[in-house]
Order: sequence, then C-alpha cells, then structure tokens
Amino acid sequence: MSAERKPSGGALTDSRLSNLGANRILEGFEEYVSRFRAINQRAPRRFEERDWHGMQSDAVERLRLYTVVVDRVMESVSHLLGPRSDDPLVWVAVKAVYSGLISDRQDWELAETFYNSVTRRVFRTVGVAEHIEFVDSDFDSPPIPSREPIYLTFDRRDSTIDLVREILTSFAHSVPYARLEADAAEVAARIAARLSEPGALATVGKAEMVRTAFYRGQSAYIIGLLYAGSHRIPLIIALSNGEDGVFVDAVLLTEDEASIVFSFTRSYFHVDVARPYDLVRFLRRLMPRKRLAEIYIAVGQNKHGKTELYRDLLRHLRSTEERFEPVPGTRGLVMVVFGMPGHDDVFKVIRDTFPPPKRNTRRGVMGKYRLVFQHDRAGRLMDVQDFQHLEFHRSRFSTEVLDELLTEAAGTVRLEGDSVVISHVYVERRVVPLDVYVREAAGPAAADAVVDFGQSIKDMASTNIFPGDLLPKNFGVTRHGRVVFYDYDELSALTEINFRELPVSDDDSDVLGLEPWFPVGDHDVFPEEHQAFLGLPLDLRRVFMEQHADLFEPAAWRAIQERLVSGELIEVFPYRQDARLPGTAESRGW
Repeated sequence: MSAERKPSGGALTDSRLSNLGANRILEGFEEYVSRFRAINQRAPRRFEERDWHGMQSDAVERLRLYTVVVDRVMESVSHLLGPRSDDPLVWVAVKAVYSGLISDRQDWELAETFYNSVTRRVFRTVGVAEHIEFVDSDFDSPPIPSREPIYLTFDRRDSTIDLVREILTSFAHSVPYARLEADAAEVAARIAARLSEPGALATVGKAEMVRTAFYRGQSAYIIGLLYAGSHRIPLIIALSNGEDGVFVDAVLLTEDEASIVFSFTRSYFHVDVARPYDLVRFLRRLMPRKRLAEIYIAVGQNKHGKTELYRDLLRHLRSTEERFEPVPGTRGLVMVVFGMPGHDDVFKVIRDTFPPPKRNTRRGVMGKYRLVFQHDRAGRLMDVQDFQHLEFHRSRFSTEVLDELLTEAAGTVRLEGDSVVISHVYVERRVVPLDVYVREAAGPAAADAVVDFGQSIKDMASTNIFPGDLLPKNFGVTRHGRVVFYDYDELSALTEINFRELPVSDDDSDVLGLEPWFPVGDHDVFPEEHQAFLGLPLDLRRVFMEQHADLFEPAAWRAIQERLVSGELIEVFPYRQDARLPGTAESRGW
C-alpha cells in the first residue's frame, strides 16, 4: 500500500499538494526573474538618455523587489497548503518536485535560493533544515549545458587598434562615440604598455568580452579578457556619456583594478544575462582571488550571494577547528564583533543597550544599515548582509565572545542546549581597522592610508553620506590599501547636517565648562572640532592636514551640500585618475 496520505473528503493528496506548492514557488521565481531582468534592461536607455536619477531609482526598486515577491509567494503557498503549510513531510515532497522543475533552467542556483527564502519564512528556520531546503545545491555540476558562451570572441586584426575599435563598435549605443578613433588608439597604447612589462608578450592574440555591458551609476563597462600567448589579462573599458557623445573614460588592465571595480564597497551592477552561473565564473577568471559570493552580489544577485557566503562558512567550519574570537580593534559600544582567524568575514550583533554617549536605538541602528544597503556606497561603505536564525555549536565560540554575547546581546543570542542561536547578525568582509593599520604599517603605507582616509570622507560626502563619527577606529583598510567605513550607527544624510563655525567668546571661562556655552542643535556639526579627534601620530596628522585641511572648514561641507540639494548626482569613480584617458575631466567629487 502506498505510504501517501489518503485524502479525506475534498482534501488533496500529498503528491497533489507538493506539485501545487512547487509550481506556485516556481511561478513566483519566474515573476521575480522577469521583473529583475526588465529593470536591468532599462539600463542602456538610462545611460543613453543620461537619466541618472532614473538609474538610481531602478537600483532601489531592484533591491526591494526580492522581498516583495517572496512575501507574496509565501502567503500564497501557505494559503494553498492550508493546515499542512508547516508540515515538514509535505515540504520534503515539495522540494523534490521543485528540484525536478528547475533542472532544465539556466538559473537553477538562483531558483534554489528563492525556494530557501520561502521555506525559511514559512518555518522561521533556526540553523538549517536539510530535508526541506537546499543547504547545498542539488546539482554538483550545471544540470544543462550553456546555450551560448557568455562572451564574444574577438580575434586579432591587423593591429591592436583595430581590435579595440571592433570591440567598441560591437558595444555601441544609440548615442554615437564622440572620439572613436582617438579612444581606440589610446586604449591600444595602454594595452601595449601593459604588455611591455616583464613577463608579458607584446602581441594580443584575441579578446573574450562579456556579451552585454555592465551599468552602474553614470557609467557603462565593457568587460573581458585579453590573451597574449599564455598570458591572460583583464580588460575593463569604462564608458561615459557626455554632452558630445559616448567616450572611453578609463581603461583598466590588472586584477587589482578589476577587483576594485567589483568591490564589496560598491553598489551592484545592472547586467542582463540569462545564465548568471557562467557570468560569475567568467568574471572570476579576471579576479581569481575574489569569492564567488562577492561576484554574485556585485552583479545584483545578492540573495544568492548570501547563500554562497553561508556555504563558504559551512565549508570553513567543516575544515577547521577554529572558534569565533574577538576581532582586532577597539571594542564597539553598539556591536559585539567577532570572527574566526582564518575566515574572510566578521560578524556583528547589536547590543541590547548602548552606553553614553550613544543615543541611538536598535531600530535606529537597523535603519542605518538599510539606508546603506540602498545607497550609492561610493567605494567607501562596506556591503553588509544580514542573516537571521543562525545556529552554531557552543564549542565554536571562545569563552570571551560567548560570555559577551549572552551578557550584552541576550535579546538576540540564546543558548539552546549545546547550540548558540543568533536571531539576527550582520556579516561583512574583514578589513584591518585603520587605527591598527597606522600603528603597524610601514611609514609610506601608513601615510598613503591616512591620505585615503580623508578622501574616503570626501567620497562619502559626495554621495550625501556623513559618517558622523570620524574616528579612525571606525574605518578599515582593505587588501588593496583602500580606506572604507564600517560603523553606521551615527551615519546620516549629509544634507541633514548643519555645518557651523565655532563661535568665539570674549570670556575665557566659557571654554573651560563641561558643556558648550552656546546653543547646539541635534544636527549641528562643527568641522573644526574634528581635528582634536583624529587620533593620529604627529607625522601622520601633518600628512593628513597637507591633503585634507578643507575637511575642517564648514564652507567646504556646505558647498557639497548645495550641489546635492540642487539635484546633482556626483559620480565617484572606481579607479584612479591615472587610469583615465587624456582629455577626460577631473573627478566630479569633492
């Protein structure tokens, strides 16, 4: 006799329920993919029309889309399954049916993540539920072959100039190039200079370029690889659309430059492909040290990026006996921060209460992180992924970290037997705290970091972000030596701040009081005061002041505010000025 449950009255069988449930989830996923790609497909037109505000609006719409669709699917499936919507036996069958339904899809890995999102909402799963969700993919290798390569191949022509011209022409927009021949010649010259370096060959054999351009902010990017003998060289051509037409703004030819363009401190690209699996693995050939998770996130598939981050963590836990320990740096007043020495990420849990001078709330802190998630991060704000209901064995925690979590974050962290359950945690890439870096780095490296520290503040300001707390301990240094900001609890929109000069008093006793002798509003900021809180050694303080003394001038801050209030969207480019072609304007930021 079949083990399937018999229907009573008009009730549906288990097999019928599982088929209906699986198909409803797949319908929801198809709706999500269709709407996601429709947003991506607007990007070329936004670029051509220089509709930067529309591009910004599309970015926010796309970020919100996933949750909107998943919530509706969860409600629909729960209604469909009725009283059995939380029956694990039904969901084991739903998963089996669903796995079969997606086995002929180009985007099966995203479909698995979408399914997980639905089940975790239904069950509020703590840890993982291996029988009802895709902890690992059901497919060890792609279930179907690619229908076409993710890239176009450009064989060598008579010269590298001809090759570059053909690439640029193949990615033409409705707006013509303003200086096609000059740009092709300059890009070819940059390639020749790169190939003249020791260990490289002087002749380009071919190029492989992703079939579609990548769009972000006010730029478009043509991305691929050059082949010169046995050498493989990244090629990223950054396009801008000016009043005279489209032109090449910059050319990037190294792994590090490519990695910075795809940095975890940048907003996500708009790129329209049917098979993200192939795109991500092609991009990893440009950036072999970048994790798959980070590339998925960079191309807008942040939910599947989270899945890959979690799988990375599980693999690390299986391969090591490391424990969660405190991370180097100053102890935070708002977050308990911990990580494992050999793992690339750190984990941040909000404390139950914040001591003075902090006046924020848990809800307020979470709001700041949502703001950053939806904002242009300008290469200076860390991308943060939030996870819910994680579970680890208590042996994975050092005594110091576990005690702090259970004491300082008891509203979020609890013990259940030998398991530590964390109901909400932020996960971000590990960087070296700036205050630690300048103490330990060699002189030139420390000086470079201090200069970039000031530039990071200016870049954030250019995109309407004021970090609030400018102490070096709230900034970090990436493996590329770039300074980024990661402490968001006092962050706000720059346009909300009232930048003031410090009043001058004729009474010496005024400056000796514990409280200001003049009225100060909640949004008042006195840039001159920040000099006292830099916390830098004298030699590094001098370096900072040589480059960034204007950060202590209220008028400089107000000038940026005026540009933002007027509606200007200030682009902060993900490459150095020397990567730009001759004739391009200086950076439009601070």
